[in-house]
Amino acid sequence: MKNLTKYIFAIFAILLFTAIKPAMAQNSQEFQPAKSKNKQYYALYALNSGDEQKIAGTLRNIKNALEDPRLKGKLHIELIAFSGGVAVFDKKGPFKETLLDLKSRGVDLVQCENTIRERKIEKSSLYDFINYAPSGNGEIILRHYEGWAIVHP
Repeated sequence: MKNLTKYIFAIFAILLFTAIKPAMAQNSQEFQPAKSKNKQYYALYALNSGDEQKIAGTLRNIKNALEDPRLKGKLHIELIAFSGGVAVFDKKGPFKETLLDLKSRGVDLVQCENTIRERKIEKSSLYDFINYAPSGNGEIILRHYEGWAIVHP
């Protein structure tokens, strides 16, 4: 019985060692960030929150993506706002300058028409430099099937 216990322990130790060694080897490799291999990249940022911190964070994420050296000159971005996200385009809000900067850098700023219809929002209360899509969810679905990365910070 003692020999059987030693034998089982030895097999367990060998199995454990063979499992740990490859895992340790993986951790010893240095991290390499993703490399840009395509000529163009497409990202749709979906914003459905009216929280000013969430909006500001989303706009900052877009700016950061535009400034990533791997993506410079290769990235096309669309911001789709729906539901509470309509606040980003409200003329009374604090985001006009940031939005104009993003627009000047080629970002498409798009508002869901379902949201403004359902919430009875007048287009005149939103910035005149934005575009419209019939539905935010439809835009997400269609862009996804066009191969766009969908980002929902």
